[in-house]
Amino acid sequence: MRYADGPTATAESTIDAPPARVWELVTDIGLPARLSPELRYAAWLDGATAPAVGARFEGHNDHPLVGTWRTHAHVVELVEQRVFAWAVTDPDDRFGGGEPDPDRPLATWRFDLSPAPGGGTRLRLGTRLGPARSGVSLAIDRAPDREEHIVAARLAELRTGMAATLDGVRALAEDRPTAP
Repeated sequence: MRYADGPTATAESTIDAPPARVWELVTDIGLPARLSPELRYAAWLDGATAPAVGARFEGHNDHPLVGTWRTHAHVVELVEQRVFAWAVTDPDDRFGGGEPDPDRPLATWRFDLSPAPGGGTRLRLGTRLGPARSGVSLAIDRAPDREEHIVAARLAELRTGMAATLDGVRALAEDRPTAP
């Protein structure tokens, strides 16, 4: 798969907790920084204190191959206890994509919640890369003949991080200890 194809990654978990409890956790933008191997910090911008379509938050990320960078995320879809989605832009033009535009994000992320058969909540976390340039673009620039390998490796990394995030959400929702 090529970056221009808008590659995707997803992870899913069934959580023994009601959707309201899971929703409370996944809409806490600070929580993934506690659970993710890459996101270090997130905070609402423009006076926002909770998700709403159009609200923005800033994320600070770190990756051993890319270094540190800042993003702005724009909430693009919000359906109470069902969908929380945000488009990520590059406010510092770190990756050379030009003016940040939530209609052309470097990635789009979303949580989808649905009732699980037999009770609880099915939680799905997914992302779509591009179309704007990102850290993946920098790696492809250095080795264009390895683009498919680079994209596949990044998707595998993202799936691992998503699984860790979902495991943490499940542990918190089910009132179990989380891994350090």
